[in-house]
Amino acid sequence: MPHLTIHPVIADLEKQIIAYRRHFHQHPELGFQEVETAKYILDQVKDLDLDIRHPLVRTGIVATMSNGDGPCIALRADMDALPIQETADPPYKSQNDGVMHACGHDGHLAILLGTVLALDQLRDQWQGTVKFIFQPAEEGEGGARYMIAEGALNDPDATAIFGLHVWNYQDFGTIGIRSGPVLAAADEFEIIVKGKGGHGAMPQGTVDAVYVAAQLVVALQSIVSRNLDPLQSGVVSVGQIQGGQNFNIIADEVALKGTARAYREEDRQLIKSRLEGACDGIAVTYGAAIELDYHDGYPPTLNDPVMTEVALRAARKVAGDGVGEPYLSMGGEDMAYFLQEVPGCFIFLGSAKPEHKAEKVPHHCSHFDFDERALAVGASVFIEIVRDLLPAGS
Repeated sequence: MPHLTIHPVIADLEKQIIAYRRHFHQHPELGFQEVETAKYILDQVKDLDLDIRHPLVRTGIVATMSNGDGPCIALRADMDALPIQETADPPYKSQNDGVMHACGHDGHLAILLGTVLALDQLRDQWQGTVKFIFQPAEEGEGGARYMIAEGALNDPDATAIFGLHVWNYQDFGTIGIRSGPVLAAADEFEIIVKGKGGHGAMPQGTVDAVYVAAQLVVALQSIVSRNLDPLQSGVVSVGQIQGGQNFNIIADEVALKGTARAYREEDRQLIKSRLEGACDGIAVTYGAAIELDYHDGYPPTLNDPVMTEVALRAARKVAGDGVGEPYLSMGGEDMAYFLQEVPGCFIFLGSAKPEHKAEKVPHHCSHFDFDERALAVGASVFIEIVRDLLPAGS
């Protein structure tokens, strides 16, 4: 494991930060319902000199700490949990049936809350303004864009933003950072194939919606393999097919649902265009009617080159040679909306427990957990970012 240099103030606060994480884990709330989560955060910072804006987007919080003249940067954490019943039995197991912090947002909250306390103690080491953004509803609801619309990045205007994600696909003690795309655009589509039903023994005169849907599924798999640059990343997956009534009845309607993902906006638009073309072409070829409902999801998460260098410098102070390329996936993140507004960097914080090294516990599973030592690492990186961009005496 790489040698770690935890900031002394964070080291002193580590037990408190872990306690924060366990509280959040025990009391998870779904997107836009994080009422008690917000109350707890506000109670922890009530004695600090902060400008508090709450509620933003129902439950969101922007806590601004000013420390003399200087630029304003933002640090962000997401608040929401997932509709999952926890099956593991840690001492901090979820107390809310059917709701669980199965992605690490409890850790993100604890890291940011610990950073607030630390920066208040370290006012002699930085100068300027820090916005602490506690954002609701990352899991599919896109809370970030609503926070932006309600002015989370304004008054004063943030010039940079940073966020992080505990990442069980990387060993504890490692930090993954890279410039450019780090998470994909995550879109959804629904397709209705309308044919003409009939008896399974007499297909003449029918338009078999199952057959047409099968041709469409095959055609969609060629979009990425025969249209995207092989050195770029994209995927189209049909995750659900529903149709038909009985074994001997030719179906007159079939519904398909799926997802389309890409790292680059131009590839995202190409996939969308080719999907539309496939639906139109197959409809004409087989005499069916095909309706496509395409939902734009989160855009690609794009790290700014300059702010990536800032994050790399900060991470190397903490994790040394443990800093490298992140484990990439085609997942999506609404941090992407913030990064469209101001330059910034999204950081992947290795959090796999040593006993899970061979088979890591994945995010969004009912037994998700992570190495809580990663909390102090993440908070230390945030501290170093602030000290870099807002140096004392600037």
